[in-house]
Amino acid sequence: MSQGREGDYTELLRGEALSSGAALFGVAEINLETESFHEEIREAARELRYGISMAAVLSAPVLETIIDRPTHVYKTHYRHTNMFLDNLATRISSRITTFGFDALPIAASYIVDWKKQTSHLSHKRIAQLAGLGWLGRNNLLVNPRFGSAIRLVTVLTNIPLNPDQPMSGDCGECKLCLEVCPVGAIKERPEEFDHLVCFEQLRKFSREANFGQYICGLCVKVCRGDSGRDREA
Repeated sequence: MSQGREGDYTELLRGEALSSGAALFGVAEINLETESFHEEIREAARELRYGISMAAVLSAPVLETIIDRPTHVYKTHYRHTNMFLDNLATRISSRITTFGFDALPIAASYIVDWKKQTSHLSHKRIAQLAGLGWLGRNNLLVNPRFGSAIRLVTVLTNIPLNPDQPMSGDCGECKLCLEVCPVGAIKERPEEFDHLVCFEQLRKFSREANFGQYICGLCVKVCRGDSGRDREA
């Protein structure tokens, strides 16, 4: 553990997040000049130089209900996981406030632009900077242990923290997400991901199942990291 208040605050918040049910916790140092924040939060976040990234793991049995399309079981679990993360972000933000600092929780799944699939900020970008994983071919964060079977939430803050190092890594030879994508939105390189084609398929799934939610889950199901391989062994 690092010396000084940065280390104290970092480990205290990490411990609280993990004991509250988070699977992953990391800290990123944020540069507002280089990161893409939505205008609604840009001014409020101007003095908040750290991003706390936290993750919850999706249920393996729930993901197994997905065969060729999302299920109502997955939809419910997806929503409840996002609610859990939002409550966790509120809890950590409240804790930071008791120390006399500012915190801005960003909802886990509030979409500003559905076609571009963007929120007030990129949770996966903050998570990448915080050392929780890398951007995979499926345009999702990939964690070595859990793959893409996670949901993310972010808290921006000015409490002194020790930032983690961004994780270096890639998907290597794994191309399971390319094989399972029903519309070919996933390409060889993450930057080639076709957002519009993906969005149209999400709309189709939503109409067919009367979901009221734009979700898929197919590429998440096959991207399970070391934990998924352990279950298959």
